[in-house]
Amino acid sequence: MAHMRNIFLLSGAQAIAGSSQGMVMAVGALAGAYLAFDPAFATLPTTAMILGVALMAGPAAIALHRLGRTRGFLLGAAIAGCGGLLAALGIYLHSFLFFSASMLLIGAAGAFGQQYRFAAADSVPEGAKARAVSWVLFGGVLAGFLGPRLASMTSEAVPGALYAGSFIALAGLSVVAMLLLSFTRLPKGEPKRPVSEQGRPLKDMIRTPAVFVPVLTGMASFSLMTFVMVAAPLAMVHICGHAPAEAANAIQWHIVAMFAPSFVTGEIIKRIGTHLTAAIGMLLIIGSVGTALMGTTTLHFDIGLVLLGVGWNFGFIGSTVMLTKSYRPEEGAKVQALNEQLVFGSNAIGSIGAGLALNFFGWEAVNLIALPIAVATILLLAWDDLRTRRIGRQALASD
Repeated sequence: MAHMRNIFLLSGAQAIAGSSQGMVMAVGALAGAYLAFDPAFATLPTTAMILGVALMAGPAAIALHRLGRTRGFLLGAAIAGCGGLLAALGIYLHSFLFFSASMLLIGAAGAFGQQYRFAAADSVPEGAKARAVSWVLFGGVLAGFLGPRLASMTSEAVPGALYAGSFIALAGLSVVAMLLLSFTRLPKGEPKRPVSEQGRPLKDMIRTPAVFVPVLTGMASFSLMTFVMVAAPLAMVHICGHAPAEAANAIQWHIVAMFAPSFVTGEIIKRIGTHLTAAIGMLLIIGSVGTALMGTTTLHFDIGLVLLGVGWNFGFIGSTVMLTKSYRPEEGAKVQALNEQLVFGSNAIGSIGAGLALNFFGWEAVNLIALPIAVATILLLAWDDLRTRRIGRQALASD
């Protein structure tokens, strides 16, 4: 039952990591607008956080395999705490550049947190991987309620430094995460393997559909979600005239929608497979686009962001489970590192692109840009599913 304790603790740590991200998504762009010299750069701090994830994604995956996952996760939580305190100091000093640089640290910490799902999947038998990933990500449900609400409640806690209190609260959450993670019993670090024991070369693996299809699906799921989500609070407050509290509420329900389906996503994957689950996720993102194009009331934003969150859940968990079945144990570190680097690299592009697209073209354009990417991902998944089924039939026929 040791693996069940690990999953429970990782789920709690995921809740805290998700809360931290929710806090940044709820107030990061607003704090950026508060500090920036030009509104077009309001999303730069949030983009800096996502860029921090992208830059650290590969090194974090390797470090977790070398140091051991428990020690690696503790390091990540400590980095998050330092980043939160430095971000609060940047706001207090009214320094946009200092604040943005601090967000890089918060992003770097997030790269460690993104590995919780792989730690869970690699610690259970093959048939339980989907359920393990789902249960860890289910911890994000608490994040949906806690993150944006805590950010809103503490935003004025430091007089004369709007939103500084939110980042002090983020640092406090990191301490709680360290307490939870200290009780995990995950595999210890493994020494660097000789080349002969490292499995297939990465350049060969990335050419196989079993690897590049889930990687591309993960990139699409995460970057589309970020592209729309980062723009949404700014569109609500600065374009549509809604109150910041209404924007925080929309982000809250979006984050709940990102993680709440995890309670059943694992079972859905077992019944209908990873490809169809991920494709349904893309269809839900298309539904989010359609809702956003129908109007700009708070209800339209709420419904659109909920559909976006559920779509991300199906697409991201589906692609993660698909990827975990594509490599041997000795290949895990390099495949996971590559996946995280590409997923969060595209995520950073989506974040900075959101601010620019919103500023120059408007909210409708943000949603229209997402449409062809979602459609292309569905076609890719359909092609790979048909290819996999054909190979399965040929294998049966040869037997």
